[in-house]
Amino acid sequence: MPPDVIGRDDATEVLRAFVLDGGLSIAFQRAFEEPDMWGLLLVDIARHAARAYSRESSYSEEEALARIVDMFEAEIARPTDMGTTAPRSQQGH
Repeated sequence: MPPDVIGRDDATEVLRAFVLDGGLSIAFQRAFEEPDMWGLLLVDIARHAARAYSRESSYSEEEALARIVDMFEAEIARPTDMGTTAPRSQQGH
């Protein structure tokens, strides 16, 4: 957990993501009143990932972010896997 949320009753976990058998498995809760906030969340995640790549690989932060954005746009335009979304109540939770 991020250090700033430990012990905070007003913090809400909204997303968990796992790589499984080469694919992505996620659990999330809607959490926001408006869907556009998910755009902000996704951009924040992309920026953090780009910074990590710039620290841990030969990519600059700008190069890494550009590659992330390019793949995001490609996947929006032509999804490789639409996946499914099921309520937790249908997953035995």
